[in-house]
Amino acid sequence: MEPISIMALCGSLRRDSLNRQLMQCAISLAPSNVDFRIGEIGSLPLYNADLQDAGFPQAAINLHQQLRASDAVLIVTPEYNYSIPAPLKNAIDWLSRFDHQGFDNKPLAIMGASPGRLGTARCQYHLRQVMVFLNAWVLNRPEVMLSAADTAFDGQGQLKDPHLVQLVRRQMAALAGMVH
Repeated sequence: MEPISIMALCGSLRRDSLNRQLMQCAISLAPSNVDFRIGEIGSLPLYNADLQDAGFPQAAINLHQQLRASDAVLIVTPEYNYSIPAPLKNAIDWLSRFDHQGFDNKPLAIMGASPGRLGTARCQYHLRQVMVFLNAWVLNRPEVMLSAADTAFDGQGQLKDPHLVQLVRRQMAALAGMVH
């Protein structure tokens, strides 16, 4: 099998967040031919057209280069106030401003973890709307909207429920399958 490069973006900046744990689980459950690049979004300044006009900040350039070099994208994100967390939306806003923005015609999967009952459903639907505009090919199924995430992981950050493990594994296989 040919190697596949996936850029993973985490919408939470917290080092030990539930979504960072979920992202690490997804990475470990992906097919063996998938290599991940973790895109760091925490050092990006707030999007400002004046900054862009003065020259893209190096953090945005680096993230854009990672995106362009990737075959697909995985976004793992919490839901803040029924929508997309500001750091993730900011990263998407920066990445969309480059000529030949990197989301165009790129396979993309979304997953998220929340202590709440809806498991990031609203955020994921908003992200889908944004990605339609950016012409990314968002994976429809399986959806991973992990609710009660505060009890879903063991002490080592692994998912406890074998059904959730299989769901994440299936999503990673489906995303990799979109590449070829």
